[in-house]
Amino acid sequence: MNRAAMSHPALSRLAVEDDELLLGGRTLTALAEQVGQTPFYAYDRDAITRRVDAVRATIPREVSLHYAVKANPMPAVVDHCATLVDGFDVASLGEMRTALDTGMPAEEISIAGPGKRREELRAAVAAGVTVNVESPGELERLAEAGEAAGRRPRAAVRVNPDFELKSSGMKMSGGPKQFGIDAEEVPGVLGRLGELGLHFRGLHIFSGSQNLSVASLVEAQNATFDLAYRLAEDAPAPLEMLNIGGGFGIPYFPGEEPLDIAACGENLERRVEECRDRLGAVEVMLELGRYLVGEAGVYACRVLDRKVSRGHTFLVTDGGLHHHLAASGNFGQVIRKNYPVVTPRRVHDGPRETVSVVGPLCTPLDLLADRVEMGRAEEGDLVAVLQSGAYGYSASPHRFLGHPPPEEVLV
Repeated sequence: MNRAAMSHPALSRLAVEDDELLLGGRTLTALAEQVGQTPFYAYDRDAITRRVDAVRATIPREVSLHYAVKANPMPAVVDHCATLVDGFDVASLGEMRTALDTGMPAEEISIAGPGKRREELRAAVAAGVTVNVESPGELERLAEAGEAAGRRPRAAVRVNPDFELKSSGMKMSGGPKQFGIDAEEVPGVLGRLGELGLHFRGLHIFSGSQNLSVASLVEAQNATFDLAYRLAEDAPAPLEMLNIGGGFGIPYFPGEEPLDIAACGENLERRVEECRDRLGAVEVMLELGRYLVGEAGVYACRVLDRKVSRGHTFLVTDGGLHHHLAASGNFGQVIRKNYPVVTPRRVHDGPRETVSVVGPLCTPLDLLADRVEMGRAEEGDLVAVLQSGAYGYSASPHRFLGHPPPEEVLV
């Protein structure tokens, strides 16, 4: 194994044949011919299945596994996940429609988000989807939607806990947040929910995402259960469900190691047994998005030009930040770091070079990889950005500067 392959754990786990990158059992070069254009995203359905199986093997049987659709809402991916998971969590009316189209029962779908429009609330009530209520005002609007429809809305309370998920890539709890209702205000909201006569489902306590620290995840899990016990004392009815969020991360950058999910599962085993003793037959839900699909995706673009500027080589491609904002470092990164990038026809061997991979946009932000070592690429060759199965296509500004959008395929 050469230095390039050792620089990131994702490179050592790639499917490679004759030094060519494989996805879904086919070379990326052959897949590009089938797609008929670059750039494109390709997602490996078997990789998603294996990841779900790995999670199920480590978490207690009693814990339900939900897919957070926002991680990758491609209909074919969501449809595949519907055969693997117990439910969906969505963040918009559009995602809700995609989830319902799969045949997933509405009672296994929940919708979250801090600014649900009235039409989204009406649609959720009509479908029978659980609404994770994020404010006292939203609770009143949900009740109004139910009264207008002559239906009893299914409601859970999303809690902004008084703790955070330490070492988290994105912290979504602790301190003032637009997400959820502050824990100290939840008892009053639960009382009002009972007065309004809504169908109380339970609590949604999501504290952060993209975490690779087992210690931090275990600490957050423990705090989540303890908080749920306290809040349940003021609930208008026994909890039917407790969504403890997820937070499981994947390694994007050199030096990061894959998460030891077995340790997280062992802690859940202890806490779920206790939870059943404390709260009765409550359904504990683990909500994962990025962890299930992130490593199953590749973004492929093609080299349009090799350009040397003052001794440094740039590979100018037909891809860029308008297609993959996260890889450019403009989606959640404070200090820009490179996603793992390879030349699909020279993954580990052959001549190497240090280059920067850029797109065709007229902005210095259009940088997919900065001074990375990879197999030498010529004009017409493909470049593959790994770890691209989550927050890629749908999180990017496709219309920026008017270039064509990428394609998506599930293989």
